[in-house]
Amino acid sequence: MEQPGTVPSRADAVVIGGGVMGASVAFHLAEAGAHVVLLESGELGRGSSGKPIGGVRAQFSDPANVALGHRSLELFEDFRRRPGADIGLRQTGYLFALPTDDDVELFGRSVALQRELGVDSRLLTTADARRLNPYLSASAYAGAAYAPRDGWAHPAAVVAGYADGARRHGAGVVAHAPVTAVEQARDGLTVVTPRGSVTAPTLVLCAGAWSRGVGGLVDVDLPVDPVRRQIAFTAPLEPSPPTLPFTIDFGTTYYLHNADARGTLLLGASEPGTPVGFDTAYDPGWEPWLRGLAARATPALADAPLTGGWAGLYELTPDHDALIGEAPRPVGDARVLYACGFSGHGFLQAPAVGEAVADLYLGRAGTPAARGVDVSAFDAGRFGARRSRTEANII
Repeated sequence: MEQPGTVPSRADAVVIGGGVMGASVAFHLAEAGAHVVLLESGELGRGSSGKPIGGVRAQFSDPANVALGHRSLELFEDFRRRPGADIGLRQTGYLFALPTDDDVELFGRSVALQRELGVDSRLLTTADARRLNPYLSASAYAGAAYAPRDGWAHPAAVVAGYADGARRHGAGVVAHAPVTAVEQARDGLTVVTPRGSVTAPTLVLCAGAWSRGVGGLVDVDLPVDPVRRQIAFTAPLEPSPPTLPFTIDFGTTYYLHNADARGTLLLGASEPGTPVGFDTAYDPGWEPWLRGLAARATPALADAPLTGGWAGLYELTPDHDALIGEAPRPVGDARVLYACGFSGHGFLQAPAVGEAVADLYLGRAGTPAARGVDVSAFDAGRFGARRSRTEANII
């Protein structure tokens, strides 16, 4: 358990949100020389980042998302060295099972783009896909898309690794410090918590599913809504499953992958019609619906014994794409940056987004000195300007 601490009184930048995004941002800012304070309302990584396993991939249809995923994979692969932690990275590949010929055509265009941007992805026949995942139905799919470098890692280990790395660079990391108010000060903004107040000229909002409310404290519109997503675990299966790619039915969002060495699998899907809200209670009543998806996609798993599951929050934006940028008007004399609304792909993009936010903070975004991906297309102002983005590969 993260031990509560006292909030330092001054900082160069205050990061609100101790999930994977906030931890990555805090690390990259601290590494760049900023005095950072990271505030988390509860335990680090227990919000949307609390899922037991997170997929990592570069298979997207939009160039900026491909670039963020590709760069993040590089940083995940280097995580043992920088910031220095074992995150349990397993690069078993990502396999999109495509139900229709139209899906194959759509992913064919995406694969062509990905390969132009350096991603080793390819289209597969259904037979090829079943050699990678023998649970897949032989008749439900027209083809598949696959990238062998993709895979999964443990979000809790990533959060802890970034937080520890930020501390080594002098950051203050304070858990159990919910932000109750943000007040204008002569030299920035004062962020008020029950554990003390901190004043800084820069505020970075990384509060995930809670970002709309946090943005409202400084009159920054962040259109992010929380929606519950659930996963279930099988009992150990006999025979034990082979090593599988992270497999997704593109038609229904049903997905599965190995869960642990005991031979269990993790099964999940996005339930249509789930209301907006902060409910994170696991509902066993969804399991028959999940089994129905499994019966079509992976018939041999339709009756697999389930041992319960877990529920967490997706942070959804109107176009299901991220918000990354800087508020167009300073709040008093302070800058407000934000990185939130990733609609299910925040974990896999967090390393590259941390770099990109450091570029924004240092004023080097869009210049030859930038280290990270150009994230200008993700500015929250796109909704007022009616420039919603289109990303096809979101589940």
